[in-house]
Amino acid sequence: MTREALAEELAGQPEGLFTEYVRRWKESGGKVIGYSCLIAPVELVEAAGLLPYRIKALGSAVTELADAEMSLYNCSYCRSCLQLGLDGTYSFLDGVIETNGCDHMRAMFENWMHRVDPPFFHYLKAPHYLRDDALEYFLGGLELLKRDLEEHFGSEVTDGALERAMEERARVRELWRDLCRLRELDLPTVSGSEALALEIRGSAMLSSDYASLLEDFIRERERAEGRKPLARLMFCGPATDEVAWFAELEAMGAAVVADALCFGTRAFLPEPPPGDDPLRRLAEGYLGNLFCPRMYLEYGRRRDLILQTARRARVNGVVYLYNKFCDLHGVDSALLRRDLEREGIPVLVLEKEYSARADLGRVKTRVQAFLERIGGEAAWKGASS
Repeated sequence: MTREALAEELAGQPEGLFTEYVRRWKESGGKVIGYSCLIAPVELVEAAGLLPYRIKALGSAVTELADAEMSLYNCSYCRSCLQLGLDGTYSFLDGVIETNGCDHMRAMFENWMHRVDPPFFHYLKAPHYLRDDALEYFLGGLELLKRDLEEHFGSEVTDGALERAMEERARVRELWRDLCRLRELDLPTVSGSEALALEIRGSAMLSSDYASLLEDFIRERERAEGRKPLARLMFCGPATDEVAWFAELEAMGAAVVADALCFGTRAFLPEPPPGDDPLRRLAEGYLGNLFCPRMYLEYGRRRDLILQTARRARVNGVVYLYNKFCDLHGVDSALLRRDLEREGIPVLVLEKEYSARADLGRVKTRVQAFLERIGGEAAWKGASS
């Protein structure tokens, strides 16, 4: 897929949620399961013969229906997603998997369950700890999810089907790493907005088809001529599908050469270890590699991963962008700013409302000041370390 075609298809319009790919899947008799948090294992859904679909808002800032159910002190991204459930935009979903990613997301799902009443609704509970008893608890949760999918949709999730789904997802993770290498070049041939757009599109596709999309795009960008950015930035933060925001910020001359975003590289970190029991491997891979602030005792591992990525990508600075009232990332951003700046990496923390055009000008002004602070093309201080 060409850069132009990708930009044209993902212009950030809510009507683009029911994609041509999903429409064809539905017309062929296929069922679609919505999920939001990265702890929901897409391999298990695919092994049941279903299409996993990550719920998003694609820039929809209208929330009047959701505001009647959730407080205005709740995350505006979660309210935007709920709005699209309440107004019928997501009527094509045949089921929803709820997760306790955060209190805001849980409120979104619970209102979705009571007001929309989807044909299938399952609550997958994820521990906040990474230890043996938590792993057994989560494995039990995956067994319940497997059972409910089989009973409701009349399918059998065999070990063979689950292994094949895991192999196809592993190929997607491998290709994402290839894509990231093109972003990290001295003259990047893939922009941060393109990477975000690819993740958004792939989050509503089977892994096998997503792999083909990534292969085609990587093949095209490998032959492209890169451009030297004014500065090399890394973006951190929660779920955001605002491709237009990234494009606007990159138009200022900087390049987002790396990220630790929920819609982004963090979506490709759950990697099942070797073993004989595929469901246990899935539980270990997802719970053990959920680099989210909700896993608050894992802050050290998360910080080290971000620091390692920043060094590898030779970033000039890190931008931590999160939506207002996001408690998890509000605390996480303070810790990361402290620790990364101790390592000589400048950090800009930005709090905003989801998809608020009025916020864009303010954010661009802050980013411009940050670029001036880090000295534009100045070499990253830690590049030689």
